[in-house]
Amino acid sequence: MALYEISGEKLTPIGQRTFAELGLLERANIQRAVRTHIAAITPGVRTMVLAEEFGDWVGANRRIDLLCLDENARLVVVELKRDDGAHMELQALRYAAMISTMRFDQAVEAHRKYLLSIGAKEDAEQAIREFLDREEGAVALSDTVRIVLASSEFSQELTTAVLWLNKQRLDIRCVQMRPHAVDGRVLLDIHQVIPLPEAEQYQVAVREKSMEQDAARTQDRDLTRYDLSIGDLSLSNLPKRRLVYEVVAEAIRRGLSAESIEAAIPWKGSLFVSADGNLNESGFLAALGQKKLRCYTGDEDLFHVAGKTLAFTTQWGTRTLRAVENVLKVMPTGDEISYAPTTAVADEATYGKYVVRQRESGAIEVEEDGVAVLPVKPVLRQLAAELQIGLENSNGNEFNTRQLGVQIMTAIRNI
Repeated sequence: MALYEISGEKLTPIGQRTFAELGLLERANIQRAVRTHIAAITPGVRTMVLAEEFGDWVGANRRIDLLCLDENARLVVVELKRDDGAHMELQALRYAAMISTMRFDQAVEAHRKYLLSIGAKEDAEQAIREFLDREEGAVALSDTVRIVLASSEFSQELTTAVLWLNKQRLDIRCVQMRPHAVDGRVLLDIHQVIPLPEAEQYQVAVREKSMEQDAARTQDRDLTRYDLSIGDLSLSNLPKRRLVYEVVAEAIRRGLSAESIEAAIPWKGSLFVSADGNLNESGFLAALGQKKLRCYTGDEDLFHVAGKTLAFTTQWGTRTLRAVENVLKVMPTGDEISYAPTTAVADEATYGKYVVRQRESGAIEVEEDGVAVLPVKPVLRQLAAELQIGLENSNGNEFNTRQLGVQIMTAIRNI
């Protein structure tokens, strides 16, 4: 696409140049300019630069142009090319694989070196924690590594490869940077070409549908369960319909209206049944003249908002995860929310009528007489009191759910 200047009734094309023609160097000019405004090539995802020319690995003599971190604690490999971006996707894939095991402390050290190199006096760990809004406690980087390729041109061979890799559930973006010289100034036309912003939601839906089709091939019914974390709160082993309920419940706690939630999930239509007054389950059902609804109507499951009692639907089909993602996109700010498929049991301890269990993902779950207890933190505090376990670590910070669960299982085994 060309740039034009409009003057009166005329359009005058502004000729595209190359970085080489303009005397701009890949590292000294383009890379340093991009690092100061990384948002230009990472639209829609808040991102910070962790390191420049990163290559702290054994047996490799190549370096990542810009190693970044996004708001979801995912590492981002950014590769820049001045003109032709041929084969840069293969290089970026190698880099993504090599840094996929990076720990938080290693990210802090990489950022410390970067800050030192640019003469900044910030504390590296504090800068990262503030960016992620994680002032205290352990920070785990996501297993997912994103890739951003930025260049003035992309070959058909490269774009075909990237489209195919994205179909395999990777996250690779191609951002085109085209320079123009205007009155002695250099202007950059920057836009994301893969995935097209207008088609990104569609591609997410296609990827989700593909994931659900894969699950359907292995069994008639998708019985995948999920672990949900909301700040310090951990809910584990949730069926999909309970996962979406808990996300919606958090949205309502943060002040999101029922109408806004329904607007975020338009294909479902009405999600709530309501009655006037602050009602319990029996009062709610009586007010509606029904004995049973296909909604969550337990006393703990009903919502009370603006003088009304609301019940949320239990009826979901194949797009439940898409509904969860849509609600998360409109969620008011607050504690970070994340979810992942429930993994195998890594540890377990029994204490009286209680079973405390940790999944391989780290999530803690508790059963009382064989029935899952949700949320788990209150009963963990109760067990800690019975087992004479403190609720704080040596630094005076309260244990999070995972830490307290591990402390309790250790104490049970030592009885």
